[in-house]
Amino acid sequence: MDWTRAFDNYCERTDLTYWSEPVNAITNLAFIIAALIMWRRTDGLWEGRFLAAILFAIGVGSYLFHTHATVWAVTIDVLPILLFTLFFLYLANRDFVGMPWWGAALGAGAFIPYAAASVPLFNMLPFFAISGGYWPIAALFFLYALYLRGRLPTIARNLVITGGILTVSLTFRSFDEIVCPTFPLGTHFAWHILNAILLGWAIETWRRHKLAA
Repeated sequence: MDWTRAFDNYCERTDLTYWSEPVNAITNLAFIIAALIMWRRTDGLWEGRFLAAILFAIGVGSYLFHTHATVWAVTIDVLPILLFTLFFLYLANRDFVGMPWWGAALGAGAFIPYAAASVPLFNMLPFFAISGGYWPIAALFFLYALYLRGRLPTIARNLVITGGILTVSLTFRSFDEIVCPTFPLGTHFAWHILNAILLGWAIETWRRHKLAA
C-alpha cells in the first residue's frame, strides 16, 4: 500500500496542496472544543475522560486528513472514530443495558460483524452509499433507544436525539459532491460541526446516567 498517495474526496478540494480545504480543515476545531468541554465535565470519571480524549483525537485526525489528503492521513482520521464507537458501545452495554463487563465487551465487538453485514446493504442504495460506512452507527442509536424506551426513557430519548443529529450530519456529508456544481464550498464542513455536537452529547448522556446511578 502506498501510504503517501494523495487523493481528492471532497467538493472544497480543488488540488492536492495543503490548504486546499481550509473550511473543512478549520471546522475540526469543533471536535477540539467539544473534547475540552467534555474533559472538564467528566472530571472523576475515567471512562468519560477517555471518550473526551478520543474525541480530541478525532479532531486531530480529521484535520490531518483534510490538509494532507493521503492514505496515512485517512487512516488516522478513521481509527479514532472506530475506537470511539466501540468504547461507547461497551459503556452503553454495561451501563444502559446492564451487561457484565465481559458481555459488554463482546457486545461492542459484535459491531465489527454487524458493520460488515450492514455496510454492503447501505452501499446498494444510491444516496446512502456515499456514507455507507456510517449509516449503521446511526441505526444503532435508534435500535438502542427502542430497546431502552421502557426501562430508561430519558436515555432512550437522548439516544434518539443523538441518532437524529447523526442522520442530519450524514445527509450533509452525502450532499457534499452532489451540490458541488452549484455550491463549490460543499457541505462536508457541516458534518464536522454536527458530529462534534453529537459526540459531545453522547458523552454527556452517559455522564448524566453514570452520576445519577
